[in-house]
Amino acid sequence: MAEVLHIKDDEFESTVLQSDKPVLLDFWAPWCGPCRKVTPILDELAGEMENVKFVKINIDENTASAARFSVMSIPTLLVFKDGEAVARQVGALSKSDLRAFIESNL
Repeated sequence: MAEVLHIKDDEFESTVLQSDKPVLLDFWAPWCGPCRKVTPILDELAGEMENVKFVKINIDENTASAARFSVMSIPTLLVFKDGEAVARQVGALSKSDLRAFIESNL
């Protein structure tokens, strides 16, 4: 079963941009209520969607990546394909809506 990876700024390039499969990246922070709602959903989807890599990055500890993608509100979810951000969702989604967002951008 796949798990959600927690990365730091210095792992961004190798984990997200150079990934051999699409990546769902969650910009989050521990104090963010909606972020905490999304976490168990991402954990479930990571186990169900083997064709996608699920990654989280804490914006409080990793400001460079958040600034690079102009993250102003969290959670911000980005889908990356072939090293490019192809879709953005700001705010929490239900599991079915999040799955649909990911699948529609693969």
